[in-house]
Amino acid sequence: MTEALEALVAAAAAARENAYAPYSGYAVGAALRSRDGRVFTGANVENASYPAGICAERAALAAAVAAGARQFDAIALYAAGKATPCGICRQALAEFGDMEVVCAGPDAALRSFRLSDLLPEAFSL
Repeated sequence: MTEALEALVAAAAAARENAYAPYSGYAVGAALRSRDGRVFTGANVENASYPAGICAERAALAAAVAAGARQFDAIALYAAGKATPCGICRQALAEFGDMEVVCAGPDAALRSFRLSDLLPEAFSL
C-alpha cells in the first residue's frame, strides 16, 4: 500500500472515533480523497429512526461536495469485520466516477477494490 493510501486509512480510523452509533454499536469512519489531494472525512451518525441515519461514506461525500470537490480517486473505510460500503453508498459514490475503495479495520486485513467492481451496473439517468 502506498504512503498516500496509508494516510487515507489513518484518516478514516481517526474519523471512526467520532461515530455516533448508540443503537448498533457499529462505528464506521471514512476518508475520501479528491483528485487534487484534499481529504474529507466522515463518520456514521445513527438515529432512533434507523433509515434517517447516514453512513460514514456519504458523510465524507457530503463534506467534500459542500467544499466544492467533484472528482475523487480513493475512499478508505475503517470498521470492524470485513465491511464494505453499503449499496446506497456505492451508488452515491458512483455518481462521481470510479475510484479505489480501501476497506480496513482493527480486526481485518486491508482489502482494496475498484468501485466499479463493487457496483458493476450502477444506476444512471
